[in-house]
Amino acid sequence: MHKENHLVARIGWLRAAVLGANDGIVSTASLIVGVAAAAAAQSDILITGVAGLVAGAMSMAAGEYVSVSSQSDTEQADLARERKELSEDAAFELDELTGIYVARGVEPALARQVAEQLTASGALAAHARDELGISEITIARPVQAALTSAATFAVGAAMPLLMVVVSPQSMLIPVVSAASLVFLAVLGAVGARAGGADVLRATARVTFWGALAMALTAGIGKVFGAIV
Repeated sequence: MHKENHLVARIGWLRAAVLGANDGIVSTASLIVGVAAAAAAQSDILITGVAGLVAGAMSMAAGEYVSVSSQSDTEQADLARERKELSEDAAFELDELTGIYVARGVEPALARQVAEQLTASGALAAHARDELGISEITIARPVQAALTSAATFAVGAAMPLLMVVVSPQSMLIPVVSAASLVFLAVLGAVGARAGGADVLRATARVTFWGALAMALTAGIGKVFGAIV
């Protein structure tokens, strides 16, 4: 038997994972580079980076949970409304489902037959999928998104932090910057491969924005370091 593996099934956790890791690398590397440009001591830079890792991971977890929970609340409200409509006017809902299939190109008589069979096997599931666009694959999962984002942010943030530990202070900025761009390029390539997207485009996108963020924070750190 031919077994298909659709990449869209990964969209929930993959989005959270790529966002978390990317944010972890970019924000922590930018924070490190900005503080280092202000001529801070290496121990202070490391403490700042660790604080950024912890705060960022918790922020990502909370932000993803709140955001995806809002999506989940909307989905549940729509399902509750649809369940009520099915109980109050099942005939209209059957006509509505038939119309959806006709609009997609199914012959009216066959569309009616399909709508009746799907309604008999699970009316709410049929309306959720074909009217509301809610399916098991794309349904919101707040806890999964929160845990994935927090974990991948911490992993991403740990990479530039490791460079602080192994780099001499005189070379800290170029080493952290170069290594972080490599990490971002790898992340972009892995994320693109996992999602079936164009690897070159994804890699260029994440490295460009990472380089821009580090350049801006380095410039700000340099200015404020000179003033202080």
